[in-house]
Amino acid sequence: MIWKQEFTLEGLNASSDNAMASFLGIEFVASGDDFLTARMPVTERSVQPMRILHGGASVVLAETLGSVASILCIENLAQQTAVGLEINANHLRSVREGSYVEATVRPLHVGRTTHVWNIEIRNPEGKLTCTSRITVAIVAQK
Repeated sequence: MIWKQEFTLEGLNASSDNAMASFLGIEFVASGDDFLTARMPVTERSVQPMRILHGGASVVLAETLGSVASILCIENLAQQTAVGLEINANHLRSVREGSYVEATVRPLHVGRTTHVWNIEIRNPEGKLTCTSRITVAIVAQK
């Protein structure tokens, strides 16, 4: 198991109250020894004018997963925190309003000062809609 912090899905969801993730309806739904999964509805808050999922909303979902995963991999949160350094996304398939997407984050590298995560976002049929990679810096807590 890669996680250094104890957590529950309920606790992860509660930590998003009054933040971007709760505004978009992002909800953590599963976890394992080396992954987290979250779901996001495709609603008026996350679509572009063509009523399909906005690419920026997919990036918010990806960054939420990568950032939370990094925080869970830090041993002492009183001394260190995680901050996004770089993110990219390839949008492969559209998703219409009224549906949802589900994203899973898995580590590519969990080092002392940087973490690199791969996030796959899929539609309800399990088809890949977006793939993203985020690099997170582990920095001293101020």
